Amino acid sequence: MTQTSHATKPSGLSRDGIAGRLAADLRDGDVVNLGVGIPLLVPAHLPPGVEVILHSENGVLGLGPPPPPGLADPDLTDAGKQPATLITGAAIVDSAMSFAIVRGGHLDVTVLGALQVSARGDLANWYVPGKNPAVGGAMDLVAGAREVWVVMEHVDRAGQPKIVERCTFPLTGREVVTRIYTDLAVFHIAGGQLRLKECTPGVPPAGVRERTAAAYIEDLGTR
Repeated sequence: MTQTSHATKPSGLSRDGIAGRLAADLRDGDVVNLGVGIPLLVPAHLPPGVEVILHSENGVLGLGPPPPPGLADPDLTDAGKQPATLITGAAIVDSAMSFAIVRGGHLDVTVLGALQVSARGDLANWYVPGKNPAVGGAMDLVAGAREVWVVMEHVDRAGQPKIVERCTFPLTGREVVTRIYTDLAVFHIAGGQLRLKECTPGVPPAGVRERTAAAYIEDLGTR
C-alpha cells in the first residue's frame, strides 16, 4: 500500500503522548541519548523511581526535565537548543568527549526521529532529496548505541506511510532500528523481522495495517 491520504486517520497519540509511551519502557540505569524533535519531549515523561541518565549530543550527560516557566538558563540547552536542566551529578563536556561517549559504546539506547524505517530496521532520517541535508551525529549514534528506538508519527504530512518495505531516502544506517514508537502503534524489530507489539488504545489493528507499507507479524499482547 502506498496511498493513504484518502482515508480518515485514526485518533492516535499526540507528540507528547508518543514520547510518554516510549519513556515508560526505559529501564532503570539506562544511559540514553535523545535526538531532536519528539525525542526531546522524553525528559518530561520519565517514570517516577526509574533512574535514566540522559545524554545530549551538544555535551550534556545528565539532562533533566524542562525548566519551570521563567527559570530558563540561556546558557543551558538541549540538542534542539531548547532550555534544559541538569540532574544532580550531571556533567557538561566538550564535543570530543560527547562523541567519545557515543562512539565508545556507552549508550544503552539512542532515541531518534525518522523520515522512514524499513521492515528490516534500516533508518533514513537525515536527508530529503531536494531539501537541505541535516547530518548531525545520527550516523555515529546508530553505530554506537546498543539499541535504536525511533519515535515518529506513523505517516507523513501527505498521509504516506513512514514504515516501509524499503527506504527510498538515503540511509542513516542499515538494520539498526530495534523499536518504533508512533502515534498509532509500537513495533519491535529483531532478526530482520518487524513485529507489531501494541496498538494505541482506540486504534484497531486494521487501522495500523492500512497505514503501514511494510509486511509485519502481529504479535500483540506479548513482551
